[in-house]
Amino acid sequence: MILRFAWAYVMVTRHTLLTDRLCLQYYELPKLPDVEDSDDELLLWLSLFNAKTEDDLSKIEAIGGDVMKEAIDAYRAVTATDEFRQLARMRADALNIEASALGHARREAIRETEEKWQGIVDEKDTELAGKDAELADKDTELAEKDAELADKDAELAEKDAEIELLRAELQKQSESNE
Repeated sequence: MILRFAWAYVMVTRHTLLTDRLCLQYYELPKLPDVEDSDDELLLWLSLFNAKTEDDLSKIEAIGGDVMKEAIDAYRAVTATDEFRQLARMRADALNIEASALGHARREAIRETEEKWQGIVDEKDTELAGKDAELADKDTELAEKDAELADKDAELAEKDAEIELLRAELQKQSESNE
């Protein structure tokens, strides 16, 4: 699928036409159909720009005739020079350095994020430890209060027993007085 767009440049602020003699055409190279014959010269040239392997170039050369053969031979001659190889090597090195830098930046960002979250986790752990200590203190206080209540209950039981003894004595005395 080949997309063609015609644009007329217009000044945005005044909305006036600058030229009617310019036509821009955009082609999406990854969406090009396969070349099957030499009738569509534009498709041949676009396929040449889109070629990624030597097989692609050979196919275009076989279909395209003398003009395509001449263009592909010129491409091969340029790519065979030491200067081109050096530029290609420099470009590959630059891409490797960029990928390495991006990888390092990602690892650094991950490390910083882990450190940040570890700080938050440590802070929360400290808060929880403080709350655990508070709960332990409260548990100790409650245990002491329970012990005090048990002592009070024992005292009350003793007093109840004394009261029962005194009642029994009173009843004996009231019976003996009668």
